[in-house]
This record gives sequence, structure tokens and C-alpha cells, in this order.
Amino acid sequence: MLSRLILELGNLYSLCIVIYCIFTWIPMNRQGVLADIANFFRAICEPYLNLFKKLIPPIGGAVDITPIIALVVLQLAVSFIVRLL
Repeated sequence: MLSRLILELGNLYSLCIVIYCIFTWIPMNRQGVLADIANFFRAICEPYLNLFKKLIPPIGGAVDITPIIALVVLQLAVSFIVRLL
């Protein structure tokens, strides 16, 4: 039961990271419903992603691969924790 909860929370957080990345591609005003939703996902995802941004610079100055690495690390950590339980 606990392992299933951890697995689902990991999947939910992974989905939040993907949604956050999609919002970074969409140009928008600083006000409005979409901006509020984007700010919500930014507040949830940025603390975790910043851990990796300190270690991994953008490729060519523009391509940021930290979300991909963060997702892989998250899924590996969740799998490891679930196996321990």
C-alpha cells in the first residue's frame, strides 16, 4: 500500500515537471489564468529542478536538459524506494 502511494506520487510529480516544461515553451502575459497555472507549476517544480541546474549547464547555451535528468533521477529514486519496501 505504501509502495503504491510512493509510486503514484512520483508519477504525479513527474507529470507536474512535464507540464511545467510545456508551460515554459508557451509565451504568455504575466497576468491571467494561464500565468497563474504556470506560476503554480513553477513553484512546485523549480526547487527540485534547481538542484540539477547548478550541476548541469545548458547545452549550447540554450538547450536545458535538466528536466530530463531530473525525471530520470526521480524515477530511479522512486523505484529504489519501492523496492526497499
